[in-house]
Amino acid sequence: MLEAATLDVKPSEEEAFENAFTQAQQIISGMVGYISHELHRCLEKPSRYLLLVRWERLEDHTMGFRESPEYQRWRELLHHFYEPFPTVEHYSGIFP
Repeated sequence: MLEAATLDVKPSEEEAFENAFTQAQQIISGMVGYISHELHRCLEKPSRYLLLVRWERLEDHTMGFRESPEYQRWRELLHHFYEPFPTVEHYSGIFP
């Protein structure tokens, strides 16, 4: 299962966001059901990022991660950078 989050970071906060994400990625990578993640920066809109996280199951993200104490630390590190709050969607693979 693939989680895709569009992250719009407040202008001029990109470097601070990337530094905070360096710490935050250690949190998510230790969660049950986590497989991998990628963070991409948009070429046309430099304050927009795309976060892709692969999970074994949807519940590993929606319940396991989001309802964990670790998620509170994730929020503290990252959520104040977003404007507006991210759109998060989940996808299942069709073709390899």
